[in-house]
Amino acid sequence: MTNLYYDEIESPIGTIITAWNGDALCALDYADYRERMLKLLQARFGKLTLTPRAQPRFHAKLAAYFSGDLAALDGVPTDTGGTEFQRTIWKALREIPAGETATYGEIAARIGAPAAARAVGLANSLNPIAIAVPCHRVIGANGKLTGYAGGLDRKRWLLAHEAGGLALAANGCTGS
Repeated sequence: MTNLYYDEIESPIGTIITAWNGDALCALDYADYRERMLKLLQARFGKLTLTPRAQPRFHAKLAAYFSGDLAALDGVPTDTGGTEFQRTIWKALREIPAGETATYGEIAARIGAPAAARAVGLANSLNPIAIAVPCHRVIGANGKLTGYAGGLDRKRWLLAHEAGGLALAANGCTGS
């Protein structure tokens, strides 16, 4: 049985749940998607226990991100699990600068698999670490927002936040 530590953090887009394996972040999801997070963790670790424990270092980094330091999460150690292909995609996501977006096809080309846009989309949907592994920065080929495991309102909010918050009022998004 694996023991992971978890914490809940309030944010402008709702309560965020983090789970840690040692010093590495292995899950970040939203409280209203707790079941999704648990399913991903159980698929990866099998039987597990979650023990509450504050992570002040990550609290500070997440608070800094939401306060406008968009690079605050860049160096956070992550332990995503997944297949080699998924890890390659999730690494490529971390290379998309804050304030920018990429399409599924662009990510597929960056990893040397230009015909794998749909597979990139599937891996994106299974990303266990929202925000720090910024799957919200991936958009459709037509420039439109596509699915986000935390909901499109959150995706819209995160992109607006990273663009300097200018689009928040225009999109009518206030978080969750």
